[in-house]
Parts: sequence; C-alpha cells; structure tokens
Amino acid sequence: MRRRQFLQTLSIGTGAAALPGVAALAPATAAPAEVALAGADRAYWWRLLDRMASPVVENLARGTLVRHMPVERGANYAPEPAATYVEAVGRSYAGIAPWLALPDDASEEGRRRRQLREAALEGLVHAFDPASPDRLDFGAKFQPIVDAAYLAHAFLRAPEALWAPLDARTQQRAIAAFASLRDRKPWYNNWLLFAAMSETFLRSIDAAWDPMRVDYALQKLEEWYVGDGWYSDGPHFAYDYYNAYVMHPMMVDVLREHARHDPKAFDESHARALQRMRRYGEQQERMISPEGTYPPVGRSITYRSGAFQALAQLALMEQLPEKVSPGQVRAALTAVKRNLYEHPGTFDSNGWLTLGFVGHQPEIADYYTSTGSLYMATLSFLPLGLPAEHAFWTAPAADWTAKRAWSGQRFPKDYHVDY
Repeated sequence: MRRRQFLQTLSIGTGAAALPGVAALAPATAAPAEVALAGADRAYWWRLLDRMASPVVENLARGTLVRHMPVERGANYAPEPAATYVEAVGRSYAGIAPWLALPDDASEEGRRRRQLREAALEGLVHAFDPASPDRLDFGAKFQPIVDAAYLAHAFLRAPEALWAPLDARTQQRAIAAFASLRDRKPWYNNWLLFAAMSETFLRSIDAAWDPMRVDYALQKLEEWYVGDGWYSDGPHFAYDYYNAYVMHPMMVDVLREHARHDPKAFDESHARALQRMRRYGEQQERMISPEGTYPPVGRSITYRSGAFQALAQLALMEQLPEKVSPGQVRAALTAVKRNLYEHPGTFDSNGWLTLGFVGHQPEIADYYTSTGSLYMATLSFLPLGLPAEHAFWTAPAADWTAKRAWSGQRFPKDYHVDY
C-alpha cells in the first residue's frame, strides 16, 4: 500500500454552542436551530475521536508508533513493556471501526474518515510485519490476550473496511497471531471473553477456531449473571465499569456472530444477552448527572469515557432502551465528553492521552495501566458508525433522566428486572 501524507490532527473547536435543555416531550420535527445543534454534536464527536486516535493510527502507518508514543505507566506496572503498543492499537481500532466502515462522501468528515481508514489499513500491514519496528508482540506474556480481542472486535465491527482490503500475506500473519494466543490461559474473570472474541473472529472469516474457548466463556458468563443487567467479574462481584468495558459488548457480539453460523444453538442466548445489555444501558444513562459527570468508582477509571461503551453500542445497534431516546443519549454523552476531554492535561503537548480521569492524575492509574491502555476511551464513540442523517444525530437534544429529575421535570420510574 502506497504511503501517503496524512493531514495533521484536527483541533477541537472551542466555540461550539452549549447543550441547552429542552422540554421533556420534544417536538417530532426538529426546528432548524436544533438540527444545526445536532450537526454540531456530530462534528464535535468525530473531531474529538480523530484527535484521540490519530496519533496511534498515523504513527503505526508510518512505522513510528514505538518511536513516538510516550509510555507512562502506573505504579508497580506489571505487564511486558511491549504490551502497551498492542493495547493502543487494539483499543483504538475497536473504537474507530464503525466510523471507518461508513461509505466515503465529499464532506470534510468523509474526507478525513477516508484518510484515517487508509492509514489504519497501512498500519495493520506494519502491525503484522515481522520486519517492522512496529510489529505487535502477541507473545508479550498475558496482556495481548486482552488487546488481540479488541482488534478482533474491530474486524467484526468493520470487516469490509478493515479486514477485506488487507493483502493475503497480512491476513495470514494476523490469523497466525490470533492462533498463537492459545498457548496461554486467560484469567478466570472477564478475560474469558477476550479469548472467546479472538476465536469468534477467526470463525467469522472461516479460519480454524477453538470452540472450547468460546463455549467455556459463554457458560461462565451465564453463571456469573447476578441479575438486573449486571454480570459478576468472575466468582466475586465488583462494582466498576467492566460490564461496559468488556462484558456486555463482547458477550452480545460473540453470541451474535455465532448465531449467524448456528441460529438454533445461539439465537436464544443472544436475545437474552441483548435484553440484559439494554437493561444495563438504561442504568448507564441514569448514572450521568445533570452536569454531565459520572461516579469515578472502581478499577480502570483512566479509561475515561470507555465506561459508556455499552450505552454507545446500544445506540449503534439501534437497540436503546424504550425509556431512553437518541436525543437524550447524544446530549448526555456529549456533556460527558466535554467534561472529560476539555480539561487541561488530558492530552499531552503532542496529542497523546495521559494517565488520569479528568486531566493528568497518574496516581490513580492501576498496576496494569500504561499509555496504550487509555485508548479504551475511543469505545464511547461507536455511534459515529451511524450515518449523519440517522435519528441519533438529527433528533433534538433532550434532557437526560438525571437532568429531568433534578430540575423537577417528569421522568420515568425505574424498577429492577428479573431476566
């Protein structure tokens, strides 16, 4: 693939209009000003995603990721140093995949999307080339089990954009890299889904795959479902965002892919997992405060807006809960992103994410956290895979549940569920 000169990362405009509250019952037809505001939200999102992912994608395309990516680590960092690059690539690609899968168009967004897709494809050639300085090390102990899964998720989310265009040699190298992970056992928790995701991708392209690594993960996740939309992370429950980082999105997509091959065996399980994910998404929307903040609880909060991958994926799949409208989800997530990413110190002087939740807070990083880990944040941008004319982007901005509740507006009650 011919090397190209890519545009420099686009800056985020600071003059975008603030998100106004609107009446609880929004009109069916948006006024021109509301349509313009919705368009501004999309522009804000794609420019922010571009700003976040471009340092990873474009450096990988040039063969300079290892040379240029700063590596900041949490205290007592445990994984192999090479794992941080696998993290950066796998997580970034999983977040940008739905956006890159959209067809080309002549808009500013469309032109930039095409450039980033071309860079992403060229980067994948480097990632699996044994002679490249940016070759991803899938043998770096255990951490690559995790981030190979995110790269596999990217391929499942955008097979025609990110997998099909690759040359046969790169594809075979990638298949061998995924298969090589079978010499390691994932931890007895959410990691089981990582092994299942890699094998699921291999099945999706008719490559040899290991059914045991899939069946075992699905069986255990079913056993670990504790009710009301929540999975336990292994035998012990943890109140954190791993249901959004991993469990719901990967459980649903693993089951969906296997249901495509064997509907009799997997359709019912997929429908049940999706129902549970929708319940969890309903709760996620209620976690967003009237100001667009959310609780900094649990492990891995340096993944920032990645905590909302489940809600974002529901929007992408057009499966938002009945009590949650596209306009209120877009407005709520836009407010969250502004709070997280417009704070000084969140990006360094060269555009790389820094350790922290809001700004630079290295003291809250976990022992497994490094710069590459932070690109889980891209997973909250999945609705960019919906076209600009979709209701998620054109619906008037609406007050989300907590904003309605705390301003005395009518809002729906919430009850636990039994499925």
